Amino acid sequence: MQFGQVEAFVEVARKGSISRAAESLCLTQPTVTERLHSLEVELGDKLFNRVKYGVTLTDAGKLLLPYAERTLRTLADAKAALENLRDGTQGNLVLGSAPFISMYLLPTLLDRYMSKHPNVHVAVRTGHSEEVLQMVLHEEVQIGLVRNMRHPDIEAMTLHNDELILVARPSHPFCNRPHLTIEEVASEGVVLFDDTNNYYQLVNGVFLSVGLVLKARFEMDNVESAKKMVEQGLGISLLPRIAVQKEIALGTLKELPIIDGPTLQRELVAICHKTSGLGGIARAFLDTVKEMSSATPLL
Repeated sequence: MQFGQVEAFVEVARKGSISRAAESLCLTQPTVTERLHSLEVELGDKLFNRVKYGVTLTDAGKLLLPYAERTLRTLADAKAALENLRDGTQGNLVLGSAPFISMYLLPTLLDRYMSKHPNVHVAVRTGHSEEVLQMVLHEEVQIGLVRNMRHPDIEAMTLHNDELILVARPSHPFCNRPHLTIEEVASEGVVLFDDTNNYYQLVNGVFLSVGLVLKARFEMDNVESAKKMVEQGLGISLLPRIAVQKEIALGTLKELPIIDGPTLQRELVAICHKTSGLGGIARAFLDTVKEMSSATPLL
């Protein structure tokens, strides 16, 4: 049973006339007649009675009609769903994200994306950047949000330049100073990340490059824990600006300028597989990433 046969059958049933159905379908009358005949032969039943002023359904035709109409509706719905998928207006989006990005960047990103694509269902799988890279390579997720990583099979787009700033509790003696030197920071008790964290490599590498070794008071494995230690007055720390902006605004933390220190930044990116052939939904998400990264910081 072919689509053209079903379409012709339904339209003739609705119009009660082969000629009017042919006109409605922009087909010739012989074409419609042939489609009906081939359908009747295939089903082994006569579907129409030919009467003086047109056609009427036989009992077999009456039985078939609701099924045929439902088939056409289903096909129309399927076509619309595919168009929505291409346009990025409806469907499923599966993301992989590093924990830091999930906590500080993804909510704002998704808020903007969903304002334009409210009918998209989003699933987020969290893992370290290396794990998310593997998710992308194995096509378990459509897009990954990670620190900048290189791999021959992925394409990357800048999401956010993650700036690290020195912060302390307002009661800390350093807060009475207009600025600090990098040597003073190195000699103070610093709340650091452990050596498995990418932030540790970034921060420690900068100090080592000028011949200084950071004095670590505590080593933490995540940003939130390090931030809480600083708020408690247990040390100073270099933390991502986006992670401490709220506390700075509330006055529970204070930013401390380092007069001779380099700018510490880490690029965060959206990655996808080069050969995955992203659909409209995923492409629309990357468009949102591009809009946000080129406009204002994700703060």
